[in-house]
Amino acid sequence: MATDILLGGIVLLGSSVQWLTGMGFALVAVPSLVLLLGPAQGVVLANCAAGAISVVGLAGGWRQVRARAMVPLCAAAVCTVPAGAWMTRQLPPPVLLLVMGGLVTAAVLLVMRGARVPALRGTKGAVAAGAAGGFMNAAAGVGGPPISLYAVNAGWTVREFVPNAQFYGVVVNAFSVAANGVPSLRTPQWVAVVAAMVVGGVIGRGLAGRIPEPRARVLVLSLALAGGVTAVGKGVWGL
Repeated sequence: MATDILLGGIVLLGSSVQWLTGMGFALVAVPSLVLLLGPAQGVVLANCAAGAISVVGLAGGWRQVRARAMVPLCAAAVCTVPAGAWMTRQLPPPVLLLVMGGLVTAAVLLVMRGARVPALRGTKGAVAAGAAGGFMNAAAGVGGPPISLYAVNAGWTVREFVPNAQFYGVVVNAFSVAANGVPSLRTPQWVAVVAAMVVGGVIGRGLAGRIPEPRARVLVLSLALAGGVTAVGKGVWGL
């Protein structure tokens, strides 16, 4: 029962953040999910939940999707998802925790810095970001940071970024679930996850107009950084 409540709390927090800022479910939830459920189950649950949230979010903003920019991003991601899924199945749990925590921590630090990378511009930049995002999404459940960095270097506004990130989330999570499978949860756990996603969506939408975006962004990245460092620590401890 305690595990189910904790699982629901993690998903609720991630869902609230996703609706509040347009991104962040995986960054906030994945480190805690992998610590609670194990690396493999935590990743596939994050893929399922993030994909479902992206579908709902995209329903109201699909007209703003930049199809020409998203084709190379999504195509590259689809090509690297199998490699990420393969790595997840091959590595021992402590090593996988270490890799996941390291990827999350590095990605958060890069996003915080707002890194300007000339290689992440144009079609070649879209391919590079999409490939990195697909691999990271299937391997660690966190595929958003490379797309965020691409958007920064492409000069996208937040309003432009959100629907395109949601479209990317739908595609990459669908392929990640196809590669990794669905999580093996008990019925009460599925009930807790679905209920938490609904409540989290209501909370996130309610707070969206009250919390300034910069503060919300700092909160998301701080939580993600803390989770990534914790996962690294547990991975090192288990070696």
